[in-house]
Amino acid sequence: MKIYNTITKKKEPFIPLEEGKVKMYVCGPTVYNFIHIGNARPMIVFDTVRRYMEYRGYEVNYVSNFTDVDDKIIKKALEEGVSAQEISERYIAECKKDMEMMNVKPAVTHPLATQEIGGMLEMIQQLIEKGYAYAVNGTVYFRTRKFADYGKLSHKNLDDLRSGSRSLLVSGEDEKEDPLDFVLWKPKKEGEPAWESPWGQGRPGWHIECSVMSKKYLGEQIDIHAGGEDLVFPHHENEIAQSEACNGREFARYWMHNAFLNIDNRKMSKSLGNFFTVREISEKYDLQVLRFFMLSAHYRSPLNFSADLMEASRNSLDRIVTAAENLKHLMGNAECNAMTESELALYEASQEFVKKFEEAMDDDFNTADAIAAVFELVKYLNTHTDGAHTKEYLEKCLERLKTLCEILGLIAEKKEELLDEDIEALIEERQQARKAKNFARADEIRGILLEKGIVLEDTREGVKWKRA
Repeated sequence: MKIYNTITKKKEPFIPLEEGKVKMYVCGPTVYNFIHIGNARPMIVFDTVRRYMEYRGYEVNYVSNFTDVDDKIIKKALEEGVSAQEISERYIAECKKDMEMMNVKPAVTHPLATQEIGGMLEMIQQLIEKGYAYAVNGTVYFRTRKFADYGKLSHKNLDDLRSGSRSLLVSGEDEKEDPLDFVLWKPKKEGEPAWESPWGQGRPGWHIECSVMSKKYLGEQIDIHAGGEDLVFPHHENEIAQSEACNGREFARYWMHNAFLNIDNRKMSKSLGNFFTVREISEKYDLQVLRFFMLSAHYRSPLNFSADLMEASRNSLDRIVTAAENLKHLMGNAECNAMTESELALYEASQEFVKKFEEAMDDDFNTADAIAAVFELVKYLNTHTDGAHTKEYLEKCLERLKTLCEILGLIAEKKEELLDEDIEALIEERQQARKAKNFARADEIRGILLEKGIVLEDTREGVKWKRA
């Protein structure tokens, strides 16, 4: 198995730190709103990496955080007149619903930044003691130039950064020893959440959070650190500096980054009006379609989102589901005899497509080629199964198809559709829950319906629903 390592800019054989085990940290979202489809790409991509590692027999300790203290969260809380904690808890819950609909497995641990403040204070103190950090008026900065390897991930030169864009320079220039030093701890501002520290009340800088959470749940050195390519600099670069300066050893062996997602060949932004949340997409498509779309290109390739490509993904996914349904239909009428010799030969021949699938995934998780291998298997099964075959043969064929789909997080079998009367009954129960101010149950029912592809719209005339 080979992985493209951002730090070396080449594919390298994957050799875990500990045989049979993988320690993997993936930077999660900042939770101040519904996640957008840009957030969804790393979630789907690295969930698939994890699934394949597990298929290959590795025990994967997969850690992905939620950043639950941040300027954007505080801004949203002030706008709504509620606490930052209320905002983050609300959107963590919503994010988990979206992840479930995208068939993203929960991490082994989903740490929250606010619950790890003690570890952050400890690491910052160690960095000060080692001469890598210094405090000025309640702010603690990291001495970037003292860390000799700074820039090794992003392949940036410190002097070039110094002469480059001023946007890279953090505020408070007059306090810092060097304009490129970055913040580890910031003092409290009015109306913001804060914690006690040796440097006064305040809150952590963003970069220190991931260094501490990774160390606590995975140890000082990990196998894989992953995230979107927008995190290479400064976030991941700063994580390396903090972690290696504190721990005195290499932080992560392999750095994986997915490329950007564009919308109709343009960068996604609210100002362009081409900004979509995962929840909005779920109102038009089953999120299995979104997952298929995300995996239809190699994770390091830029991906262009469009209605046409989503329709193509829906049709492609339908081909797989139809093949699985056809096998189930044949099984229902098949004789319960053992596989014949000719059937065994046919089944063994289909191993060729499993081999192609594995070769694609072993080559830096090339899901586009892996999907192509699944379609070759679908074509083979469609032409080598019929009503004359035994149940055992048909079952094994279906199992083979489902196994490959499961590695990609794709569900090969059709979801059971709700009857209209069942939908109406759930809507009525939701209305009663809302009247009783039991909003948790009302949200739960909306979520249940959404999972089944039923989208609700609350209008003045009442609740309207449609199948996505």
